[in-house]
Order: sequence, then structure tokens, then C-alpha cells
Amino acid sequence: MRRLDPRSSAPPLRPANLLSARELALAWSLMAALALLAWVLVLGQARGMGVEPGTMGLALPLFLVLWVVMMAAMMFPSVAPVAITWARGIGRRSTGAARAARLTAFTSGYLLAWTAFGLVTYGILAATGDLVAGRPELGRWLGAGAFLLAGLQQLGPLKDVCLRHCRSPMGQLVRYAGFRPRARDLRVGLHHGLYCVGCCWGLMLVLVPLGVMNVAAMAAVAVVIFVEKLWRLGPAFSLVVGVVFVALGVLAAVDPSQSWLLPGLTAPQQPMPDMRMSAGPQGYAWGSHSASCSMGPVSPVV
Repeated sequence: MRRLDPRSSAPPLRPANLLSARELALAWSLMAALALLAWVLVLGQARGMGVEPGTMGLALPLFLVLWVVMMAAMMFPSVAPVAITWARGIGRRSTGAARAARLTAFTSGYLLAWTAFGLVTYGILAATGDLVAGRPELGRWLGAGAFLLAGLQQLGPLKDVCLRHCRSPMGQLVRYAGFRPRARDLRVGLHHGLYCVGCCWGLMLVLVPLGVMNVAAMAAVAVVIFVEKLWRLGPAFSLVVGVVFVALGVLAAVDPSQSWLLPGLTAPQQPMPDMRMSAGPQGYAWGSHSASCSMGPVSPVV
């Protein structure tokens, strides 16, 4: 179990001293609007999809598009301090179309890191979907393993290193300023995005048993990420989350009745045929959607 590093407990980066109140409000409003738009798109897509094992019938390109929108919804609020700080530096050196292009490059680099992780996620979903389809009883063990692995990641040293970077990346941003100008903003976004992936991949992993399109689970994970990165006690909070994940993994493994933990690894129940008995001139018939059997005319008993 990792120990709390005093540096990781330092207050997270606050861009308030770098921006005027008006600029800060505008920047936060823009990030919030982008995140809100992404959530609207995610909710609209989730409404027509169930929570089930596998890739939910999505081809890889469509899945990646949906995944990137999900990451924008979940990650943009927590990445706002870094994005605002870097955008401030861009604003000082460029204007108009050049500034917009550089901001787009930074955002694209950040989302590129999460797109790469989306490829891995798609492979995991495809594999677990095939396993659960063939052997439904494996879902419990796959879910327990996912929770345990996520818990260990929360408690491990990699989490501490990446979370410390995400909470106070000012030193990294100064180093980024020394990058060669060619594609610098893209590389800065990609580099910071990789740190975010290293920090949050365990949290994303629990969406496999909980359901990738489980909106409640997505919202809960987004709140955990936001608190970890921006709250003063975020590092301690991440340890608590790790312990909870380990406990949920043990619970899923030892108690088969805890299926509420595994909606994303539970095959949907097939509906029973609709059997109805109807009367007609030739007698009675039992009908269903797939087949029917009929009884011949019933002769009266004298």
C-alpha cells in the first residue's frame, strides 16, 4: 500500500493567481459547457442502449467516437486547471486563429491519449463479452478481478506519481515551454493525457463490471476523479476509494448473490415465450411468438 507523500497532499494547482477574475470565470464556463455538451450526447446515446457484457454491438470506430465523448464528459472538469493555465500561456503568445489552432492541438493531444486507452478498453470488452457468453458463471470472477485490480492501482505507487502530476503540474508546464515549437501543444496535451490515463485507468476499469454505458457509474467515477484531483485531501480520498474497490472485489468473489455489482458482466435474460390460449371455430389453440400447437375440435360428451 502506498504511503501519502507530503508533496501529493499539497493544494492542487489554482490558476486564480494567473488569470483575472473575468478570464477565470470565462475559462471555467467554457470547460463546463464542453463537459455539459458531452454529457448530453452521452445521455442521448445511453438512452437507446442497455447495460450488457461486451461491446454492445458497436464497431470499433463508433465505439471510439462514443468513448472520446465519454472522456470529455468525465475528464474535462478535473483537467480544467491545467488546460486553463496552458491556455493562458498560449493566449500571451498568439491571437485569433493561431490561438484557436493551438488550443485545439492541446485538446486533441489530451483526447488522443484517452483514445489509445479506448482501444485497450474495446479489446477488454470484446474478450469479456465472449467469455461471459460462453460461460456466464465467469462473470463473477471477472468482475471481482476488475475491482481488485482497480483497488490495487488506487493503492499503488504509480497512482501517487500520476496524481501528484495531475494535481500540481506547474513544474511540468514550465518544462513543456522548453519543447520545440513544432507540434508542441499537441505533445503537451498528449503528455498530460498519458499522466491522466496512468492516474485513472483503474477507475475506468470498474466500468467493465458496472457497465460502460451505465450513466450512474460514469457519473460516480467522474465525481471521484474530480475530488481526487482538486480537493485538498484528494490523495487520502483516493486511498479510501482503493480500499472500497478491494472490498467490493472480495464481496463479488465470495457472494454470488451480489449481481448488482456486475450488470456489465451479466448476460441479459431471454424473455419467456408469450403463451396464450385462444378459442376459434376449430377448437382451442396455444400460441407463442415462435410456434403454436393446436387442439382439434372438442366433441361434446354425451
